[in-house]
Amino acid sequence: MKYFAKIKYLGTDFHGFQVQPGLRTVQGELCRALGEALGYPAKVTGCSRTDAGVHANEFCMTVESDGATVPPDKLPIAVARFLPSDLSLFFANECDQYFHPRYDVKEKEYLYRIINSRIYDPFEYGRAWFVSRPISEKCLSRMNEAAAHFVGKFDFSAFMSEGSDTEDTVREVSYLSVEKNGDIVEIRIRADGFLYNMVRIIVGTLIEVGFGRISPDFIPKIIDSKDRSLAGMTAPAEGLYLNRVIY
Repeated sequence: MKYFAKIKYLGTDFHGFQVQPGLRTVQGELCRALGEALGYPAKVTGCSRTDAGVHANEFCMTVESDGATVPPDKLPIAVARFLPSDLSLFFANECDQYFHPRYDVKEKEYLYRIINSRIYDPFEYGRAWFVSRPISEKCLSRMNEAAAHFVGKFDFSAFMSEGSDTEDTVREVSYLSVEKNGDIVEIRIRADGFLYNMVRIIVGTLIEVGFGRISPDFIPKIIDSKDRSLAGMTAPAEGLYLNRVIY
């Protein structure tokens, strides 16, 4: 049987999604737990490859296991007792054998969380980027002005980590917003795909725009330049969440 499933996880203690020898990964834990629950080895194929420390509110995948007889609606319950506390499989359905969780994606949405407070909150450890310098309404206005320049179909080479071997660097961003509620700043971005560290570099650039280090009007020039050195810092992994996958 081939299952389509959704998971969520806290990435703090994982070395990313993909299996790596000798390291604790999301895929590794899933294969182990599903094998025990189903009674047969399980092949897990994910919609993306999240990095170490990155979280997921909704990560989609397929599970293939020869001989498995667990009904899809029972799979989340069957596997729950074999999973660690920082990983949950919360939805499963049967899917077509030709469906691919990565190549059939239309869009992905990422959420980036920032704690903007002078005093560190230990309950947000590993779950958000702590920025103590005040992000004012003026900063937010500048950040949203800059955000508008990212929406569209562009070559995002300037917002990709150096050393990446991706050849096709054109992506289409359909939505990007910056909102603040109390001490929490949330940046949401939706696109048909993302380059390596693209979201984190965009977030770092928006922060530098907010603090006046980069002008909002300079964003198109950075995009056109395809030069990583002109964009802002790479925001830390702990604030990043794969939030939604659209098929």
